[in-house]
Amino acid sequence: MSNSGVKTDEKKQHFDDIYVAETPVPFKERILDDLEYVSDDFNRQTFDRLILPWAKEQASAGKQLNFLDLCACFGNTTMATLYGMDFQQIRENWRDEAACRQVNGSRRFPAHTTAIDISANAMAYGASAGLFDQTITADLNAPTEQQQNAVNEAMAQADIVISTAALVYLEPEAIQKLIDSFAQTEREGYMLVNFLNPFALDKADATKRVLLEQLEFVGSMASRHRKLSALEQENYPGEEWALLEIWVLKRPRR
Repeated sequence: MSNSGVKTDEKKQHFDDIYVAETPVPFKERILDDLEYVSDDFNRQTFDRLILPWAKEQASAGKQLNFLDLCACFGNTTMATLYGMDFQQIRENWRDEAACRQVNGSRRFPAHTTAIDISANAMAYGASAGLFDQTITADLNAPTEQQQNAVNEAMAQADIVISTAALVYLEPEAIQKLIDSFAQTEREGYMLVNFLNPFALDKADATKRVLLEQLEFVGSMASRHRKLSALEQENYPGEEWALLEIWVLKRPRR
């Protein structure tokens, strides 16, 4: 377990100091740059193929969607999926403390954005930059009753949920509660989630079972995530890249 309270695979690199920074510039320099964190390009491609056409249909019908970034950190995947920004555009937007203060892009469909994360600083940044219209700061592995209620409500109200490279940090019980809350709503809704390789493979398998019990599988994609850190390369000899399995699921038909 890391010092921030986030549950992590002990063979996986901890980035605690980056996640609690006041801006995403350290995240950009030490993760996007140094480790070539390219996975948001593939998250965007999968989102565009399997969710965006439906989202634009809803927009054409005059609907605003509730978009939720679960374990959002500084919001790079919201920038990729909702704003359509690629890896290089996100890096450029976060190049320094001045540039990162606002998002250099526009939302591709009308949406109310909610972010949930353990880092109060990341949530404050996302709100101030205009990425997130609403934020919930909570340790999802040990929330207060008030926090759990707020999270449950946000998940139930969401039309689109993204949770990328993040479920690995949550305990099975926490994941079950989140999926239960999302699945209880009868209207159509979509979820984009990631599974990491080579980290916490047993937890990934358990999470997949929970998802498939509650939701309908839509489609998937395999991609690169980022390069392994020096520590991770020691723990996983012969490996250079962390890989992603990207899934899209939807609420079941009633």
